[in-house]
Amino acid sequence: MGRAKGARAPSRKSAGPGPKELAARLEAAQGRRSCDLLIRNCRLLDVFSCRFVEGEIAVQDGVIVGIEPGLTAKRVIDARGAHFVPGFIDAHVHLESSMMVPAYFEQAVLPKGTTSAICDPHELANVQGVKGIEFFLKAAEKLRLDLWVMLSSCVPATHLETNGGGKHGAADLLPLALHPRALGLAEVMNMPGVLNADPEVIRKIVAFQGGLMDGHAPMLKGKALSAYASVGISSCHESSERSEAAEKLLKGISVWVREGSVAKDLKELAPLLNLATSTSMGFCTDDRNPLDIADEGHVDHLVRGAIRSGVAPEVAYRAASWSVARHYGLTNRGARRWGAIAPGYEADLVWLEDPRAVAVKDVLKRGRLVSEMEFGSAKLGSTGNTIKARVPQARDLEGPEGRVHAMEVWPGKILTGRRVTDSGARGVARVSVLERYGKGRKPANAYVTGFGEGFDGAIASSVGHDSHNLIVVGSRTEDMRVALAALIECGGGFAVARGGKVSARLALPFGGLMTGRRPDELARDLRTLKAAGRDAGCALEEPFLQLAFLSLPVIPSLKLTDRGLVDVEAFRLIDVRAS
Repeated sequence: MGRAKGARAPSRKSAGPGPKELAARLEAAQGRRSCDLLIRNCRLLDVFSCRFVEGEIAVQDGVIVGIEPGLTAKRVIDARGAHFVPGFIDAHVHLESSMMVPAYFEQAVLPKGTTSAICDPHELANVQGVKGIEFFLKAAEKLRLDLWVMLSSCVPATHLETNGGGKHGAADLLPLALHPRALGLAEVMNMPGVLNADPEVIRKIVAFQGGLMDGHAPMLKGKALSAYASVGISSCHESSERSEAAEKLLKGISVWVREGSVAKDLKELAPLLNLATSTSMGFCTDDRNPLDIADEGHVDHLVRGAIRSGVAPEVAYRAASWSVARHYGLTNRGARRWGAIAPGYEADLVWLEDPRAVAVKDVLKRGRLVSEMEFGSAKLGSTGNTIKARVPQARDLEGPEGRVHAMEVWPGKILTGRRVTDSGARGVARVSVLERYGKGRKPANAYVTGFGEGFDGAIASSVGHDSHNLIVVGSRTEDMRVALAALIECGGGFAVARGGKVSARLALPFGGLMTGRRPDELARDLRTLKAAGRDAGCALEEPFLQLAFLSLPVIPSLKLTDRGLVDVEAFRLIDVRAS
């Protein structure tokens, strides 16, 4: 099913309205018939001039048909001077990291103003292969939330790890590009592959030339960044330093400001966001767990934080909607348009009680109040138990003793430091990655700092970006073995063990990544897990997702995969023992 060398990825426009729908829209816009909905006495954000203006919002068949007074409607809402902004668009998200299936993700984020999201399903794709991407494409067809799918470019992320989804080439991805919810090529994480013109990476880039290609370029600068951008990669969500993001903007790369559950870049990057840069900056959550969504918010949390950092509200709201829509071609996708409050655009609106505090009173999705929508139970489906690993012996989790290379965890960052230390030094914990797909590989063992000097137990996870092998950190190998056994038994998830017993566990049976539990149930379970982690002396606020990134060998500086310790800058395996 491949395509001739040099061929471009196909695209398919979203289905638009028929003659009758267009005729009704024209009549409603000119006052010849009543609209479905009219919101009077409001202040709406004009994203084109970046200012709030007084007006009315008339909606027909889910589309805005007018913003001036004088129209009538079957239903009229008096907004009493409230502010309305376009629905928020998450510029880059892995839904799997929410632990929720798409239908429950929708229920969690729609009331917070997120009406659209651009997702990369490479987590499930690394577990299931192409079926993982197809799962999200099919789900996107059934959601009220507009979910767009970027096709996962790096499955696996590198040759330094083992996944369950096999290896995706250009020929595997191009048939999926025909789907109306597919937008382009997802984050190209293999930076060395790009810079060294790896044939497989180049084939994918050639296949998607002329389309959208997301980037993943942490700490890339100078000539290397120019080279990376020169192949057509046009966005990046991995900037953690202001100068790094500024250089990307200079070189035509859109910067998505990220605030996930672990990677928190908003405070550092917010000062870059102003009227001039807002055309090329947006917000993304990347990896955000349901507890943080419930307690802090989703994209609304990033907008709120930006405004608190001094960004003008109009600029922040523009970046959260129109800027992202414009980048991904959603301001003109066939007969449908997203990202603005203007005639012809989807009536995706956030109704604000206080625009500076981002206090959301209600949300409208295609002209319907989310507060009036009914959401049913989500059907999980089944992948079977994808955890094929055998429970190791405690002795199998022992690393070399003496002087060793250790990963340094930095709270709020997925970047890690590195140090040479003694394996028995205070604050140094054991960490192991166990291949989960039945290949029979023995655990890879190393050391890590940052979980706390008083850490006395073990935390294990089947969420191990991006290949999602089992990863466990602990002070004693017996507790580590117990925590791994708990995950193997339930099909994956998170577990905390202490004193040879499991003290808390959250099962994620769908690919070891997601569950069919409701958002409120998940948030409650995560509170229990976090409490168990604190009781075990873990010093990290978010240990579970922080742990998950310790096995991602495309984020500097030192990471551990099932094949061993990876020096990310050198892009090779190194000995845990330090010479």
